[in-house]
Amino acid sequence: MAKSGSCTRIWPSFVRLCLLNLVLNFKTTALADDTGTVAATTENTCKNTNYQTFLPPPYQNISHMICTPVWHTFELRYIMNGDTTTMIVSAPYTIGWVGIGFSRDGMMVGSSAMVGWISKHGHGKIKQFYLRGRRQSEVIIDKGELPLNNVPPAVATNGAEIHLAFQLQTTTPFQKQPILLAFGSKYPQNHHLSNHEDKTAIVFDFSAGSTGPVSHELTQMRTKHGILGIIGWGLILPVGAIIARYFRHKDPLWLYLHAIIQFVGFTFGLSTVILGLQLYSKMHAHIQAHRGIGIFALVLSILQIFALILRPKKDAKIRKIWNLYHSWFGRLALVFAAINIVLGMQAAGAGSDWKIGYGFLFGIMVTAAIVLEVLAYLKRSEMRSLPPNFQIDPVGGSTFPRGM
Repeated sequence: MAKSGSCTRIWPSFVRLCLLNLVLNFKTTALADDTGTVAATTENTCKNTNYQTFLPPPYQNISHMICTPVWHTFELRYIMNGDTTTMIVSAPYTIGWVGIGFSRDGMMVGSSAMVGWISKHGHGKIKQFYLRGRRQSEVIIDKGELPLNNVPPAVATNGAEIHLAFQLQTTTPFQKQPILLAFGSKYPQNHHLSNHEDKTAIVFDFSAGSTGPVSHELTQMRTKHGILGIIGWGLILPVGAIIARYFRHKDPLWLYLHAIIQFVGFTFGLSTVILGLQLYSKMHAHIQAHRGIGIFALVLSILQIFALILRPKKDAKIRKIWNLYHSWFGRLALVFAAINIVLGMQAAGAGSDWKIGYGFLFGIMVTAAIVLEVLAYLKRSEMRSLPPNFQIDPVGGSTFPRGM
């Protein structure tokens, strides 16, 4: 027991040193018939395309357009003349649709997009869509916030490429603008778009005319943000909480395991929030719920670290209050973290692999907690049924929690 007490006294000092160290080291020609930051560089070369042979005026007559490869073999050409910005998006095409969206925060929901396709009968279609949500019924045709002028947009094919051309009337010139690029392999049915086959989000710097390394950097940052969040909040911290609740009979090992695991989880959680704030500053993403809950969960976890450092002795009068505070604040942080992971995946438009992966991990954590809780209940019931004078092993008796 003397050894245990000595380790208990040393542990807060170890945590303080780790915290100090952490602080110090810190993405068929036709008019529309019915009615990441990328900077332009000399290395970014586009194909030499003569629009006079297949695009209608005024698009065929515009010269000196800035052109930048933006994604795969997509190319974006544009020119700003006063308050008018002319854009032409070129992409490989066989069937289906191609679109470019403009977003405030780099996310699909809430964005407006220009989508073009060539129908089965060879008619060109180009429409504005408002992406109110992720369901097909929430992608609304002829709605959106893009300030199209009176010049009709146009769509055309030339060889194996499709070209979407349109003009925007803006009072303020474009600068760094999150844009979305996507394509689908099925024809729209009654102007309802099919699910995209692939997509990306980049930040395009219209003042310089570019995309590339920065968009890749943002994509990498967003991926790391998600991975760190799932590992820290979805795996490490729940495991530490399970150890504290169901393995107290391994005293004092459970305490050291719990403290070390939670501190590692806290480091992952803090890194997640720091990456999230960097993404916010670079993309100006206004995902208020996700951002707010993330910061709230971090504050709760910081309070948990301080609770560990200020842990009172077992015989202290406030120990019972401390136990309630520590356990319930920890549970609250984990609940909000789980909700925030789901919100983050939804906001980022995560694919099914992310959703299945986190769903599987969440299911394992919940199943383990339920099984251990049932075993704890059975153990308590068995102990209550023993005769009053039955001798119980004081160590074995604390194997399971009594209602934390």
